[in-house]
Amino acid sequence: MTHADVVILGSDGATARECMQSLRDAGHAVVPVRSLEQALRAMAERSPAVVLAVEPVDGLDWRTLAQRHDGPNVVVYSPTGSTQDAVRAIRDGAVDFLTARDDGKALQASLARHAVASPRAGLICEDSLTRELAELALRVADRPVSVFLTGESGTGKEVFARFIHQQSPRAGKPMVAVNCAAIPEQMLEAVLFGFEKGAFTGANRTHAGKFEQADGGTLLLDEVSEIDAGLQAKLLRVLQEREVERLCGTGPQSIDVRVIATSNRDLRAEVEAGRFREDLYYRLHVFPLRLPALRERPADILPLAEAFIRRHCPQPDRPPVLSAAAIRQLRGYDWPGNVRELENVIQRGLVLVDDDVMDLEHLRFDDVPRVNGPAAVAQQQPLESRMRNQEQQLIIDTLREFQGSRSAAAEQLGISVRTLRHKLQRMREQGVDVPGGARAQYA
Repeated sequence: MTHADVVILGSDGATARECMQSLRDAGHAVVPVRSLEQALRAMAERSPAVVLAVEPVDGLDWRTLAQRHDGPNVVVYSPTGSTQDAVRAIRDGAVDFLTARDDGKALQASLARHAVASPRAGLICEDSLTRELAELALRVADRPVSVFLTGESGTGKEVFARFIHQQSPRAGKPMVAVNCAAIPEQMLEAVLFGFEKGAFTGANRTHAGKFEQADGGTLLLDEVSEIDAGLQAKLLRVLQEREVERLCGTGPQSIDVRVIATSNRDLRAEVEAGRFREDLYYRLHVFPLRLPALRERPADILPLAEAFIRRHCPQPDRPPVLSAAAIRQLRGYDWPGNVRELENVIQRGLVLVDDDVMDLEHLRFDDVPRVNGPAAVAQQQPLESRMRNQEQQLIIDTLREFQGSRSAAAEQLGISVRTLRHKLQRMREQGVDVPGGARAQYA
């Protein structure tokens, strides 16, 4: 059970701290909680392998956890426990009962023996929508079919892709991710398929492509809709023939790769518009999964926020807790930037918080101006907004003028293609409809 999550429920005393340190020294990921409510949230967020209840548990009843049919096993550690205490604990649902006579090795052996693997390990699925999605992802993980993940930017498509890989028979092999929107089109072919020494200027050595690197495992093609038409045809051939040939290579070599593709676009609409090959669409779209926006799964907001607090807190043993007002604000916000925006808000809050409570004043949202004083807000924000809107409209008009050609549009705008690519990506993340998204032309 090394590196599995262990929730420690107990009083904030020396015994709990000793157990926590012993388990961390053994390589376990430990989540300390100080209330039954926190324990239930940790179980929903982290899907721990086991719960260790350290008695005396001040005012807490670990039996609520032990009697859950869908939860992890509960091991009770009571330094002064008696035989009668052990009998009662086992009767009430505990799977083991340890006392001060049991050393650290006995504790670790007990946890390893009673660990329960969770089918949703690594996912936060408190909302019914994401629970259903996780079940579908778990079922498709065992099947050797291509998976297509769609959803708005920032919804966690890569997280689900990694979950599918980890739950599949390929989990022991590499998972390789490629952001198709971030790599210049001239280089993407070499990145995907590899190249031989001397294939182009600067190719000073032979390089295996991402398909070769992922052999036996999973290849994630992030934002696959950004691949241009010429490369789409080559990608289709690789997927059909299950073999790849490096640039300037002497012949193809067989590969065994499971492909997971993602996009924040409607790929069917891209096909109908002639910007994406229909045959490639059907090759990738074997099992589609749509990730709902964060506003569609409100029950995930608080567990995600608390998970980000633990992840980014400089003192993970004592993370701040969210106040009731902060929780209401988080649940009431629309989250246009989805999970990614929520993580940013929590990171800002951790910078601002001074004690062990994160309150409303510590939350800073992307749509709230960050300037000093109301006069500055009134004068500065409208100007910034107008300038941004004008720049975006100019880019859209230029792309339309050149029928979606980014190279021609970049030249007209006086910027590099790479700079234009980054601006377009930011516009998409803000929900702006960008014409010619699949790079129809590059003349």
